[in-house]
Amino acid sequence: MNKENFTPERVAGYQCAPDRQQSIFWDKKQSGLGVRVTQAGSKAYIFEGRLFGKTVRLTIGAPDAWPLERYVTTDKATGEKIERMGARQEAARLKALMDRDIDPREEKIQQRAAHEIRKAAARRQDVHVDEVWSEYLKANQARWSERHYRDHENLAQAGGEKKKRGKGLTVAGPLAPLMPLKLASLNARTVAAWLQSESEVRPTNAAQSYRKLRAFIRWCDDHADYAGIVPPDAYSARSVRETVPRSNVKDDCLQREQLTAWFGAARKIDNPVISSYLQGLLITGARREELAALRWDDVDFRWRSLHLSDKVEVETGRTIPLTPYLASLLLELKRINETPPNTRQLRRLKERDQEWVPSPWVFWSKTSADGKLAEPRIAHTKALDAAGLPHVSLHGLRRSFGTLSEWCEVPVGVVAQIQGHKPSALAEKHYRRRPLDLLRSWHDKIESWILEQAKIKFEPVTTDKGLQAVDAA
Repeated sequence: MNKENFTPERVAGYQCAPDRQQSIFWDKKQSGLGVRVTQAGSKAYIFEGRLFGKTVRLTIGAPDAWPLERYVTTDKATGEKIERMGARQEAARLKALMDRDIDPREEKIQQRAAHEIRKAAARRQDVHVDEVWSEYLKANQARWSERHYRDHENLAQAGGEKKKRGKGLTVAGPLAPLMPLKLASLNARTVAAWLQSESEVRPTNAAQSYRKLRAFIRWCDDHADYAGIVPPDAYSARSVRETVPRSNVKDDCLQREQLTAWFGAARKIDNPVISSYLQGLLITGARREELAALRWDDVDFRWRSLHLSDKVEVETGRTIPLTPYLASLLLELKRINETPPNTRQLRRLKERDQEWVPSPWVFWSKTSADGKLAEPRIAHTKALDAAGLPHVSLHGLRRSFGTLSEWCEVPVGVVAQIQGHKPSALAEKHYRRRPLDLLRSWHDKIESWILEQAKIKFEPVTTDKGLQAVDAA
């Protein structure tokens, strides 16, 4: 092994032997220090030593990054003196470690781990609410409904963007003031001040945002990356709880004597999809998103059942009866949906390289982004005005189903199971899961009573294949 004292000039002049992939030159002054040169011309200082009876070779770095000897320089901006380690000093350090039976590779791993810990700790203190909020939404998107996910986005949006519908710009959501803050600054004082400010302008949204913020903080505490950053009393302190606006319990629902006027107006809506959808909300008591997301694959006309997505049974959903009158409405929608467009419409589709196929959605929409009904409230409001009825929200129709069912003396547990409510008693929770045919017998009675009060004459016509046609007046 030929050795010679390294100088910057000699190191710069070393070249790889023509018949080899790499050549190594060794320093005479510092034991174990070498320069490796490859056929491609790249160079690197290396160190070779003995550890536990075995040869260990480590890479120090390129000569461009590592000077041969230690030197001191002065920072031009601060005037501070900076000492830079040289390759010879690094080789001496590595040799000293091996002489003490210390593996430099393990030391490097430990240093890197310690660096990552310090880096993570610094990030924990510097991470902002909006970063973690985005991660929170992404982690829960699969199990949340589309509407629930969109509510979280809207409550935290910064605003100032052009509205998708109508004129003007969007307004910042109630949670927007918290998004630029550091996660560590979400303490009780900050949350209470935010709640106080939002409650003065929009108390209902402020209360809703507080509940979502509380769930977000609990999620953070369950994740190692963010656990312990937010103070434990950020949402539970008395100063915060006292600031949360008291929610006004909504009681909008249709009365028995209002059914005739409501059905008369709902059935006159020009759009048959919206008309059937609104009647379906009242007859099933389903949540608006559950019914809007109904697909034809979820409808069984023969065995008269609907399979809905469910807020409680997220993974499995729930199956409810398909009552005769509602089935008649869906059969008519199915006929319309499966009727091909006329020749002119087909020609236009062909010009746009599009092919006509029936919609997979029961309550379809040609204008919505995802193809299903998105906004039936305008038509419902017009129908209420035409009937001279007070305002009833879409959720009020769900509330109406539960209220009107009491006229038929239906067991509370039956109504709860149809509507997808959590069991409210021990027996209901553990010992009552009614089969579909039992639910159907009660649900048919509810629908029949509602139609009777609405003065709708209806006689279903059935065959061995299930409900086929109807007579309704």
